Amino acid sequence: MTGIICGTGSFAPAKVMDNNDLAKLVDTNDEWIRERTGVVQRHIIENDTTVTMAVRAAEEAIKNAGILPEEIELIILSTLSSNLIMPCAACEVQKAIGAVNATCFDMNAACSGFIFAYNTANAYIESGLYKTVLVIGSESLSNLTDWTDRGTCILFGDGSGAVVLKAGETKSYKAVTHSDGSRGEALTCISRYAIKDDSDNGLMKMNGREVFNFAVKKVPEVINEVLEKNNVNIEEIDYFILHQANKRIVESVAKRLKADISKFPMNMMEYGNTSSASIPILIDEMRKNGELRKGQKLVMAGFGAGLSWGASIFEWN
Repeated sequence: MTGIICGTGSFAPAKVMDNNDLAKLVDTNDEWIRERTGVVQRHIIENDTTVTMAVRAAEEAIKNAGILPEEIELIILSTLSSNLIMPCAACEVQKAIGAVNATCFDMNAACSGFIFAYNTANAYIESGLYKTVLVIGSESLSNLTDWTDRGTCILFGDGSGAVVLKAGETKSYKAVTHSDGSRGEALTCISRYAIKDDSDNGLMKMNGREVFNFAVKKVPEVINEVLEKNNVNIEEIDYFILHQANKRIVESVAKRLKADISKFPMNMMEYGNTSSASIPILIDEMRKNGELRKGQKLVMAGFGAGLSWGASIFEWN
């Protein structure tokens, strides 16, 4: 038994901030941002929260899966930007959607979070402990963004994505994940509650060059590692669904893998970097656009703060 994605959903706030809007806040312009990141616009919360966005994506995924909320046995919500410390955001989602039989917990692995949550859900399913799991990535990164820092504010946006996994008889693939805490200072966000002086402001800080170099090296490596571990040839993969951090990163990964860029769908143009929400948002868009067909093999790869990175293979059913 392994987990099969049987439903997907996503949500993005109505408010859109494009590159021209950012040019009013920092010294930048649309051409500069597009060329370096691929981002054209991003969605920004107004009245929504990490929880309310997660609820919207979850409801859509449940409807698409054709199940009742009561059938869900486990909810894992990946986020680094919850509006709550406790109760956990997953419990708030449970309450809102009526998943009364679910065990719930949050997970924080930053931009690798959805991959880690997906792998955790599959481990529970393969152990026989649960049969139906709701996995969500939801982020309100605008609350953690320094809107005076040109190096970071051009990148991030808000949104949520969700998948329903059900136990099924299909091929099970082994995942690969890694972390390197010694390099964690490349991308940080100190809790406002931990700040004792004026040395920090509780917002995200990033060494962009170091993160870029890390991603373009480690993502191709981990994809090759997961393919080798499962005896799958790269030519068998229909799509590589990467965390939507930066267009240049995705293009560099494709080049290093010697794979056609058409196999690397991208939507950071509309959403920016939504951290752990980016992969499930992209999967949901691909389903809605009719790009996913039964039997296709896909690779998911996430990378980000920690530093952490990982890849998984799954088949579309």
